[in-house]
Amino acid sequence: MGYVHPWHVRYYEVDQQGVVFNGWYLSWFDEALSGFLRHQGLPVSVMEARDIDYMLVRSEIDWHAGVGYEDEVSIAVEPARIGNTSFDVRFSVLRDSKVTCSATIVYVSISRTGSGKQPVPELLRQALALSGPCLTVPSYSSAQVRRDRDYSKKILMLHITIHLFRWYCLE
Repeated sequence: MGYVHPWHVRYYEVDQQGVVFNGWYLSWFDEALSGFLRHQGLPVSVMEARDIDYMLVRSEIDWHAGVGYEDEVSIAVEPARIGNTSFDVRFSVLRDSKVTCSATIVYVSISRTGSGKQPVPELLRQALALSGPCLTVPSYSSAQVRRDRDYSKKILMLHITIHLFRWYCLE
C-alpha cells in the first residue's frame, strides 16, 4: 500500500443514520490527495507558483461498510494511471485495516490562468509516479491536528455561507 492519510471522523460529518454522509468522502479524498502530494514534495504553494492545478472530472465510489462518529480511519492513496492531460487515483478508506469504501477518481490537469486543460506537468507526473510501498503514514503533532480541525471548520462555514447565499438569492 502506498501513502496513507489518517482521519478522525468529525461530528458534523455524520448524518441521521449514524454514518458519515456520502458527500464527505470526496472532501476526504481531496484532503488525502493534497497530503500525498505534500508528502511527495509538491505542496500547494509549489503548484501555485508553477501554474499546476487539476480538477475532478469523474468519480466512482463503492461503499462496503459505514463509518461513524469518532472512528479513526485511514485513507490510502494510490495513483493508478497518468495520461496526457488526465490521471487516475484510487482511494480506500480503512477502519481497523478493513476497507469500508473504495473509489477511483479521474482528474484533468488544468491551467491556473483559466485557459483550460493542459498536459500533466512534469513535476506532478513525477510526484504521482513516485508512489509505492516505501511510503509511510505521516505523523501529526497535536498542533497540526488542531490546525487541520480549525481549517476544516472554516471550510464547513464557507460551504454553509455559499448555500445560504444561493438560497437567499434564489428566493
